[in-house]
Amino acid sequence: MARILDWLYGMLWGTPMLVLMLGVGVWLTACTRFVQLRLFPQAVRRFLRRDSPGGGVSPFRALCTALAATVGTGNLVGVAGAICLGGPGAVFWMLFFAFFAMAVKFAEAALAVRFRQRQGSEIVGGPMYMIRSRLPAVLQPMAGFYCVCGVLASFGVGNLTQVNAIVTGVQSIRPEISPVAIGLLLTVLVGFAFWKGADSIGGIAEKLIPYAASIYFALCLFFLFRRAWLIPKAFHDIFTGAFSPKAVTGGLIGSAVRAVQVGCSRGVFTHEAGMGTASIAHASAQVDHPAEQGMMGLVEVFLDTFVICTMTALVILCSGVPISYGTDSGGALTVCAFSAVYSSFGKIIVAAFLACFAYATILGWSLYGLRCAQFLFGQKAATAFFVLQTAAVTLGAVLKTPTIWKMAEIVNGLMAIPNLITLSFLSPELRKLTNSYTCETSRR
Repeated sequence: MARILDWLYGMLWGTPMLVLMLGVGVWLTACTRFVQLRLFPQAVRRFLRRDSPGGGVSPFRALCTALAATVGTGNLVGVAGAICLGGPGAVFWMLFFAFFAMAVKFAEAALAVRFRQRQGSEIVGGPMYMIRSRLPAVLQPMAGFYCVCGVLASFGVGNLTQVNAIVTGVQSIRPEISPVAIGLLLTVLVGFAFWKGADSIGGIAEKLIPYAASIYFALCLFFLFRRAWLIPKAFHDIFTGAFSPKAVTGGLIGSAVRAVQVGCSRGVFTHEAGMGTASIAHASAQVDHPAEQGMMGLVEVFLDTFVICTMTALVILCSGVPISYGTDSGGALTVCAFSAVYSSFGKIIVAAFLACFAYATILGWSLYGLRCAQFLFGQKAATAFFVLQTAAVTLGAVLKTPTIWKMAEIVNGLMAIPNLITLSFLSPELRKLTNSYTCETSRR
């Protein structure tokens, strides 16, 4: 079983997939004429406004819902693991990939709004609706395949693994606390959110994510202020290690290809561009033009990778903590790094934000899984899905998850394939949307 999973993982997240994702990112960047540069200033202004034309779900709330699923344990532990396995240069390639991922997220969000549908009182969208609306009949079975993977992923990487991360973080501070007790508490918190309905997920995300991310950013800034003299060396190691890892890691990691692979793959796991999941959240936004929500996709990748992941990387590289290159000791490394300035509170900081971000991820991915289940089974699937998701929270507290992580990442890779095909097929439509929005704004 383990060998089969390793083989599938290598096939799905090896060089071919990374080349495909980067290739689609470059193609969409060309189609939109570097939208991540041209419209980014407008995107920031739109993000700061937080309003919604005509009421409904605001672009900001839709963005926060997407960020709830995106900003997770990977922003703390995943970045540290990337440095361990690929050297500091992996951070450079993570950011390099994220630049093109911004165009992918722009496309996912804008096209989701363009091809969304109304079901009763709800507005729904995502890759499955794009496939059903515009792709040839021979490709339309991909919509069902995508949704099956989405439901499975919502229980795996979106639930069980996140709960296990919270349990691990809490027990690192208070090992005497039972995993079952933690699981039951989380079950109540998650169940309460579900009981209030799918709309409440966006409301919780809108309140939780901005404050949690801002506090984490401030703690990182204070850390770097205390270690300011090490920041130039950290950037030197990032840029040097990108092309010559051996010079930075002492030969423990000597392959630049390894740095590229690790940086790009961990980047996908943090911002999730290419998987299409965030478009499910963005589709509900009330905007005057689809490109307006596309701009929120630009902001999403920027905040997730260029801000949060970069701050985590700088904290680790400026901490002075020895890094065991070649071994993925991401969680321990992040704790040790924060402890260099915050002493015994370092462990508490990491555990607190792991819990906060993981809880948000559970809610965000639950919305994705719900929309996929409703596409497959109709509106009646909501109650059964929420019951199963709530039960999975308790289960995730007591399960050991290495195998679940691997299976979840395989499912994520399978989701990316139909989404990337769809984005490529709809690139002419994306070009029209981008050009029409640019013309509209130039006339204002």
